[in-house]
Amino acid sequence: MGRGALICALVALAATFLSSQLGGPQLLYALLLGMSLNFLATDERIKPGIDACSRHVLRLGVALLGARITVEQVTQLGGSTALTVALGVLTTVALGLLLARVLRRPVDEGLIAGGSVAICGASAALAVASVLPPTKDNERFTLLVVAGVTLLSTLAMVLYPPIAQAMAQWQGWSVHDSGVFLGATIHDVAQVVAAAALIDGGGHHEATATATIVKLFRVLLLVPLVFVVAALASLRHQHSGGVSTAIGGQRLVPGFLLGFVALVAINSAGWVAEPVSTAAAHASRACLVLAIAAIGIKTQIADLLKLGWVPVAMIVSETVWLALWVLLSHPWWGL
Repeated sequence: MGRGALICALVALAATFLSSQLGGPQLLYALLLGMSLNFLATDERIKPGIDACSRHVLRLGVALLGARITVEQVTQLGGSTALTVALGVLTTVALGLLLARVLRRPVDEGLIAGGSVAICGASAALAVASVLPPTKDNERFTLLVVAGVTLLSTLAMVLYPPIAQAMAQWQGWSVHDSGVFLGATIHDVAQVVAAAALIDGGGHHEATATATIVKLFRVLLLVPLVFVVAALASLRHQHSGGVSTAIGGQRLVPGFLLGFVALVAINSAGWVAEPVSTAAAHASRACLVLAIAAIGIKTQIADLLKLGWVPVAMIVSETVWLALWVLLSHPWWGL
């Protein structure tokens, strides 16, 4: 196990270095570098470590996201804003399922694509996929969704601030409104913060604070989504002939999900100091980069090409829908 984990760590460090020197998404660098080492995937000496990083380390990274969220942050949003964001998440996941049906793709792919766009990009795609049957097709689809949604999030980081500024001129949007729009539509947390900083400028922080809280509320919605997906997957497993309440030995309520909720509760009680919360956020990111590196090593480019244009069409359609939903519903949540 040690050798495989060490290789994943080296890939993650290289991706971090490239991101800091050249700019660009850290996760995308980890994915591409990992895929370049695919020839190592069949080596029995390192395979256990790669598998552990792609599954267990991934779940730890998702659980640690809870250390950044408090119940107080959510209540600050207001009922109309919170409901708008929740409905945006729900309808985007529903659109993913609809597109999967129309395009004659498996339900699992609709859930992975819809969840990634609706909630928090690569992190959500990995979390949803982790409670679905670990088939080769699911792994390939997840990896392509991770790459696509990371690129779309970076593109949104550049395009959405001018849209928010245009709405400020035409519709009288406040800085708070712009923050809500950015937090409710951009996929990745880092890109949300970067986009909001373009709105603030001059040492102000209102858009950044608002966008971050809205984004963390979307991350919190990962809990019910993953729980429902895990429950449905378990029922499907039983219907197909299984007798347990788990898939492949997994519990119906995944342990990492319980850890996420526990960290939210502890943080809400004020028991997590700011430096600890920041450290947990960095640790979460590091775990996710490790997981992406491992998944990249396990995947061949030829396998991704077999998926064709379908994953791209799904995540682009869902991204456009989510942005339109938040824009068109502003007269309600912007009151």
